[in-house]
Amino acid sequence: MNIALIGYGKMGKAIEEIAIERGHNINAKINSTLTVDLADWSNTDVCIEFTRPELAANHIEFCAKKQIPIVVGTTAWYDELARVRKTIIKNDSALLYASNFSVGVNLFFELNRHLALLMEGQKSYTLSVEETHHIQKLDAPSGTAISLLEDILKINLNYKGWSLRPNNQQEIEVQAHRLPNIPGTHKINYDSDIDSIQIQHIAHNRKGFALGAVLAAEFIFERKGIFTMSDVLKITP
Repeated sequence: MNIALIGYGKMGKAIEEIAIERGHNINAKINSTLTVDLADWSNTDVCIEFTRPELAANHIEFCAKKQIPIVVGTTAWYDELARVRKTIIKNDSALLYASNFSVGVNLFFELNRHLALLMEGQKSYTLSVEETHHIQKLDAPSGTAISLLEDILKINLNYKGWSLRPNNQQEIEVQAHRLPNIPGTHKINYDSDIDSIQIQHIAHNRKGFALGAVLAAEFIFERKGIFTMSDVLKITP
């Protein structure tokens, strides 16, 4: 499979390594010097996109019009998802997007949903979410943290939203830390006067994210439609 990388930073290079190990070819590397308009797309089977929030939707629509399936790991662009969906459907193309491509994180999503069900009636516990990433990460909280929060809010109706600076007990407190050379940590805390319950996912490196992105590319190849990592891993959201 010929894969084009839209974004060739640390994540793009990690994806390249995994893709080659799995027998794929990287036929284009889009960066600040080679834009999507200048690249040769004639032999591209799938694109993998990790860039910036303000660029992601345009990259998706560009690929959709060329009917090239695209895997998108950029976050914080989802307010444009409705527009993007129309373009994908109109051009009979394919999109797979996720706030996190790590297999472990997607299992953690499932664990978080199950724990939220168990804790929904336990009103003596106060819920908080904590995430830590490298200092280059632009969005805070992370897209992964927001996915965790949105899943909780669908289940636990005691909370009405979340905030980095909560004003009342109906908002989940979120702490977002940025430190050097940290691949990513996400923690869900339930605290009471008697005890604490915590679950967390700690990434040791970028390989898990890169592998998940390549698995997503293998899944979406020759498919049409809009998908998430739940489709790749067969996890019930």
